[in-house]
Amino acid sequence: MKLDELKNKKILILGYGKEGKSTERFLKEKIPDLKVDATDKTIDPDYLSKQKDYDLVIKTPGIPKHLVTVPYTTATNIFFANTNNLIIGVTGTKGKSTTASLIYSILKQAGENVRLVGNIGNPMLDELGKGVNPEEIFVIELSSYQLDDIHYSPHIAVIVSLFPDHMNYHGNIENYYEAKHNLIRFVKENDYFVYNDQNQILSLWAKQAVCKTIPFDIDIPVAEQQLPLIGEHNKKNIQAAITIARILNIKDEIIATAIKSFKPLPHRLQNVGTFRGITFYDDAISTTPESTIAAINSFEKIGTIFLGGEDRGYDFSKLIELLIKRKISNIVLFPDSRKRILESLRVHAETLPNILQTENMEEAVRFAYENTPVGTICLLSTASPSYSLWKDFQEKGDLFQSYVKQVA
Repeated sequence: MKLDELKNKKILILGYGKEGKSTERFLKEKIPDLKVDATDKTIDPDYLSKQKDYDLVIKTPGIPKHLVTVPYTTATNIFFANTNNLIIGVTGTKGKSTTASLIYSILKQAGENVRLVGNIGNPMLDELGKGVNPEEIFVIELSSYQLDDIHYSPHIAVIVSLFPDHMNYHGNIENYYEAKHNLIRFVKENDYFVYNDQNQILSLWAKQAVCKTIPFDIDIPVAEQQLPLIGEHNKKNIQAAITIARILNIKDEIIATAIKSFKPLPHRLQNVGTFRGITFYDDAISTTPESTIAAINSFEKIGTIFLGGEDRGYDFSKLIELLIKRKISNIVLFPDSRKRILESLRVHAETLPNILQTENMEEAVRFAYENTPVGTICLLSTASPSYSLWKDFQEKGDLFQSYVKQVA
């Protein structure tokens, strides 16, 4: 919604976390006389009943849209409605943070005036509130929660990966995919959709899109040994960023410099260090079987892997097949999905690996030190969300790294 459409309305911000507070600041600065209140379950357990007293709700991403009972908009929609700048929107089940950061780094290296915002950077409305130069470019990481009810598409849209996730929020896999599809639902003829053409669904969406469609450019102007990121999935992230840079006519020399100097993001196949001959990798971001499979395939010798977390009903069968094929001999299992992972191992493995079931990260790390063969890798890549034991994947990864260094 345009700012003028918000005037003279009584507005309730539903959800008062980082984005909710950013929305409140923005509205109070831009429309000082506007009647704005905010609530969430930490303020009032009966917060949802307050909606009826307002003309408009501004919903934050963590609240599913089916809980909203009055007309509403979102901070994402307000941002898109109130800027005419070039916007590069990045989403994907995994890889969106890395890809958005790579795009930002390349554009900065090229001397562009660019801001990284959204799910990875500062809230969009905080950045919009600072004032915007018409020449500035926005790189926005967008989650499925933000895309679930978006009414705009970016000028350049990129989807780096697509597989099942967040069914607890969206209700089913179809709704989750449709939320991602919304990124290109409102494109115009001169917009771009950059996509991974190895994904059948993304390729179908590209055929149906009314904009220009470009698969990832596979030509990386950097030698393999100079790439800062590990794994084939990260090559796709790099290719996505390169494709967008070439759309914007950025020279390959600049692209190469930016890629070689890029610093990997924390908790994404992050090398924690080598201690007692064991190399520890923190891949706490991998909270689905598909992303953990990609992590395993990034290495030759894995001696121990940490799996398990919140049980969202994922299909672990392909992951189990890979564990058996790769002969990973030590496995730590965390609740709650450990039960189904263990059942599947018992069905498919002729001989069970050495397994520790625990709720304690320190115990898990000590197990790894005692059992991981020298010269191999201990990998934290749980194939399940973190919320059964930890606040989020960052807390899980931080604990892992802390105990790896302490126990060493």
